[in-house]
Amino acid sequence: MVRLPRNTQFPWPSYAFQGVKQYAEAVKILGDKPMPVLNRAKVREVDAVAMKEYCLPGIVLMENAGRNASEVIVRLFNSISDQDIVVVVGPGNNGGDGLVIARYLELAGAKVRVVLATPPQRFRGDSLTNFEIINRSGIDHVCLAGASAELWKNALNSATCIVDAILGTGTTGVTRGDSKAAIDSILARTKVDPRPHVISVDVPSGFDCDGGTPCGSCVHADDTLTFVASKQGFTTTDASLYTGRIQVIDIGVPQVVRNRFGL
Repeated sequence: MVRLPRNTQFPWPSYAFQGVKQYAEAVKILGDKPMPVLNRAKVREVDAVAMKEYCLPGIVLMENAGRNASEVIVRLFNSISDQDIVVVVGPGNNGGDGLVIARYLELAGAKVRVVLATPPQRFRGDSLTNFEIINRSGIDHVCLAGASAELWKNALNSATCIVDAILGTGTTGVTRGDSKAAIDSILARTKVDPRPHVISVDVPSGFDCDGGTPCGSCVHADDTLTFVASKQGFTTTDASLYTGRIQVIDIGVPQVVRNRFGL
């Protein structure tokens, strides 16, 4: 696997850091433009303004997010076709992003399996649309909602890379139910060699993006691909234990909206 340098330039606005020390270094790289950091409410406001005032459908933002994130994932490996990637998907928009990522990784030549940590009936809106695309396209997927730890173990056993798309920025309370089972299964798999590379979508599942602390069970990612801007909680002292390396991914929000929020 290829480790990208901190200041790798991508063909869309993107920057990366890991923890407080690298945050300070990234600020130096960006010169007099401080690295934007948003809290949960502001992230939602950015999306709302883009959709309501500038007529960008949510499904377009989700498509952009998933496609751009998948391109970063492809760049992380010497050969994406050698990777056995399991995308673990939750019920909300974070799960929808994961479904888009799975589709583009398959197009890039990876072996991809989708594991649903939620019954498909819980998908709504844009996430439901993307599940239907996965379902009709014949991409390998299985629902493990309510499944035993042994079934989860078998599903993740051969993975060389796990994409965590279970819970997003809305996480505040203690993780529970199927989401907790999925997170615990990822944590268990990472304790077994050969250890898979873990990539979290937007935030590590189970991480409070405002407070910067885990909400009970929490994924420990090697890379976190976060959308629009870094999150307030990522700058806390211990955040990097969960986020790993952070890369900010553009989702196609108009520049006029970015300017309004200082992005």
